[in-house]
This record gives sequence, structure tokens and C-alpha cells, in this order.
Amino acid sequence: MIADVDYPQGIAGTDTLPPCSIAARRTTGETVACESNEDSHARARPTMDMTTSPVTSALQPLQRDVQRLLGRCLLRLQQYERLMKAIVAHHEISGPAHSLEAIRAARIEDAATKTLGTLVGQLFGSYVVTDGNGGKEHDDDLPGDVISFRTRVQLSLSAQDYAKTQADLKDLVSLRNTLVHHFIDQHDLWTVDGCRAAQDELGSAYTRIDQHFEQLRGWAEHMDQARRLAAEFVQSDVFHDLVVNGIAPDGTVDWPAAGIVRALREAVAQLAVEGWTPIAAAGRWIAERHPEQLPAKYGCSSWRQVVHECRLFELRYREVEGQRAAWYRPREA
Repeated sequence: MIADVDYPQGIAGTDTLPPCSIAARRTTGETVACESNEDSHARARPTMDMTTSPVTSALQPLQRDVQRLLGRCLLRLQQYERLMKAIVAHHEISGPAHSLEAIRAARIEDAATKTLGTLVGQLFGSYVVTDGNGGKEHDDDLPGDVISFRTRVQLSLSAQDYAKTQADLKDLVSLRNTLVHHFIDQHDLWTVDGCRAAQDELGSAYTRIDQHFEQLRGWAEHMDQARRLAAEFVQSDVFHDLVVNGIAPDGTVDWPAAGIVRALREAVAQLAVEGWTPIAAAGRWIAERHPEQLPAKYGCSSWRQVVHECRLFELRYREVEGQRAAWYRPREA
């Protein structure tokens, strides 16, 4: 499932530890030292014959089990790193609508090159945040002349939980580095007692790694659920009203962004006489071209109320053929 496990030299790929670092004892009791290529004067570690002595018979399966336990830890760490990279790459995205896929691909590629320590550093303050401190929005980095989007999923923790989680993940990074780079230097794997001590430590290490993995998997599930809910919301009528018509879920109207205001401005461009447009004529014109833009949709009973409530147009009454009629024009900026 996950390849390229980086085993410390002398552990992976062999049934026992490298024979050149071990002194073989003949059945007669004579000790013969093997010399390594790097140091012909290195002192060999005495032990019993690897094939005939009872000590070696006990040592070999222990060494193999150390290999298995170490490999299990490293595989779990690689699973953890893969999931961490996915969260870092996908929890946030922003940019022009037409470029989102390319931006997402670039984030995935960037996360793939990061070490675990770097990923943990990126996670905190971006995905994992403290209560009431969700990070700053930087809308000024989005182009203003095209449709742009920004989405972000975050996990909010108390200040105490945030500090504890951050410290725990720093310890995990240290554990990972020890297993990958220093484990063979810290354990005497040429003795039974050394192998047993290594087994105990690897068992404890795997428990810690697995606990962190399950925690991270919970975070990933939280992120996926939030993204699904966001996708459902984007496809809903409520979202359409918010973005297209400026109507919030609680019914309040952002009049400058309202679809009915845009329709009124379009009517002005087509029907205005010396800058003024009859509201009744504008209402009929809009009903033909934008039938969904009705005053009732915005909580108003008439077009005159829309013009009055939005505060974006001047309203004037004139006598036309003996009848009082309302006219409007856009307010000057």
C-alpha cells in the first residue's frame, strides 16, 4: 500500500544483522573476527555461531521481530504523513473560478514535497486554530475583475487544547526522526536483551503513532463532512439567493448586491428620459425579462417600496395625464 520505507541501515532486507560486524564463534570455541570494508581494525562483537548455537537460535527470531515492528511503525508513519499532506492541501483554496483546479493541483504538489515537521507547522494556525482566532482573510490577493472564490475548513480548539496538541505533534515528529535515523544506534541488536528492549520500545512507539493517526483521521473526516455540507449549500436555493440576489438566510437584504437593484439599473439604461425612469414602466420591463425579480421576494409590497428601501435611487413624483406617478434615477456616488 505504501512503498519506499526508509529502514535504518542494517535492519531492513536481511534476516539477521550484517555478518561483517559480528564475530563468529566456531564449534571449537575459537573466536574469529570479521573485518568491515570501512575499518579493517574494527573490533568484532563476540557472539555464538548464528546457525548452531542456542544463543543465536534465540537471537535470530528476535532480530526479525525487531525488523517487523520497526517496519510497522514506519508504515504507519507514512500513512500519517500521507493523510497530513491531504489535509494541508485541501483544507483551503482561493482564486479565480477558472483557475481553481490548477491551484488545487499546485497545492497538492507543494504538500507532497514537505517533511512531517513542516506539515505540522503549516497545520497550526491554518487548519487547527484557537477559539475566536480563525486567521485573517486576505481578499486583496484576489482579482477584482473576475469571479473568485475562497473556501477554508478549520478545526477550532481551546487555547489549552491547542497548546497540548501542538506539543504532542512536535513529540511525534521527534519520534519519527528517532525511528528513521537513530534507532539502530540506540539499541544493541546483537544481544537478546537489546532486542527485547527494542521490541518494547517499538510496541510503545506504535501505540503512540496509531493514536495520532486515529486523531488525524478524525480531523480528516471532520474536513470532508464540512466540505460536503459546503457543496450542498452552494447548490441550494439559499446560496443562490445569497450570491445572486443578496438575500441572507435570515431574510436580510444586501441591497447593493441585490438582483432586483441590478434589474432596476438595467431598466434605467433602457427607459430613462432625461435621466428619470417611471417606476411602473420599469416594473413591467423587469417582469418580462427577469420574472424572478419581484418585490415580494425582497419583503416589499411594491416597486416604490423597493426603490425607497434600497436607498440607492432618488424618488420623485410627477403629474402625468392628471395622475401622480413615481419616477426614479440612480443616486450619484
